[in-house]
Amino acid sequence: MQKTNEQYDQVVAQCRELFVNKMKDYGPTWRILRPETLTDQIFIKAKRIRTLEINRVSRVGEDIWPEYIGIINYGIMAIIQRELGFVDKIDISRERALELYDQHIASTKALMIDKNTDYGEAWRDMRVSSYTDFILNKVERIKEIEDHDGKTLVSEGIDSNYQDIINYAVFALIKHNEQQQR
Repeated sequence: MQKTNEQYDQVVAQCRELFVNKMKDYGPTWRILRPETLTDQIFIKAKRIRTLEINRVSRVGEDIWPEYIGIINYGIMAIIQRELGFVDKIDISRERALELYDQHIASTKALMIDKNTDYGEAWRDMRVSSYTDFILNKVERIKEIEDHDGKTLVSEGIDSNYQDIINYAVFALIKHNEQQQR
């Protein structure tokens, strides 16, 4: 489990660095996006990953791994948007956006640790393509819940689905990094 914690932190550091650099370029302009738009953005990225996994050809010459980073960052943005609500004009500083990023990635990692303990690191024996399918499944669940104004009868809510999506994407990147080190 210690190895997983360290690998998780390495992946998150890579995602966080991109998040910081994008905010240097654009600021926290994502604050104007509605949560549903961020859900669709995650869908687009996961759909592209699945298409490339099936077709094994990228017409634009980019592989799937940056898409997983995007899924993680958009997932955190979506959780923040659900917490703060979307706005018509940017209302937070880059520093505050980063504080919120760190706060929500920490709670997402805590969820991973709890589930990983209960499931005995089963993710390590899964295929990356299964993470993609699970991400797409979770996106569809979120879309259904969003279409029902966030209400569920017996199911976990939107934020926990976003957290699962983020964690599946982290697992995919951990596996990719392990393959690169061989």
